[in-house]
Amino acid sequence: MRRVSAMEAVLTRLRGAIERGEYAIGDKLPSEAELCRTLEVSRPVLREALRALQTMGLTVSRTGKGTFVVADAVEDPTFGDYAASDLMEVRRHVEIPVAGYAARRRTPENLDHLAHLLDRMDRETDTTAWVAMDTLFHLAVAEAAQNPVFRKVIEEIRDALARQSAFLNELGGRREQSNREHRAIVEALADGCEPDAVAAMTHHLDRVETTLTDIVRRASAHHDSPQAV
Repeated sequence: MRRVSAMEAVLTRLRGAIERGEYAIGDKLPSEAELCRTLEVSRPVLREALRALQTMGLTVSRTGKGTFVVADAVEDPTFGDYAASDLMEVRRHVEIPVAGYAARRRTPENLDHLAHLLDRMDRETDTTAWVAMDTLFHLAVAEAAQNPVFRKVIEEIRDALARQSAFLNELGGRREQSNREHRAIVEALADGCEPDAVAAMTHHLDRVETTLTDIVRRASAHHDSPQAV
């Protein structure tokens, strides 16, 4: 069973309090200092949890005023400028066919670059560094398709991809799974097999979407505890 991080434990408690109505829509959350004392966590851990609440669309942070509740249920997380549902729709329509083109058109240099990225991602332990390489991986697949427009599209959503990747890693423990899925994509590209590349990218995006859905709909048992924040 995956170990729950300190940030995830804090997020679960705050999210539960909001969903149970302990903090109603329009309410301001206690100050960071007060929450750190109550939850017995460091400020960096608390701030990550507060960022996740905002990504989930439950709160907004107003500079100089604090964090306010704006919804009591998670519907569609937002990554940068894009809603998760919009991002996934575009990723499916772009990255899946791109993988097929890349299988037909990739060069030895493309494969070397992708293999190097995979090795670095397998060894990386820092989440921030891994997330940066995750976005580089998807850019590299687009480059292997030999169409600069595809790379431009991925560049446009690069920040959103990074935010989504960090979110899924922290709350969904996706890193090892993602490394395996990336390797399957590169193996299909190396084989020059378009159907396998399309299937591997489809599987990868399916798993991303499933993990995202699991986080959004996480069992209510996590939030039914009477323990107040």
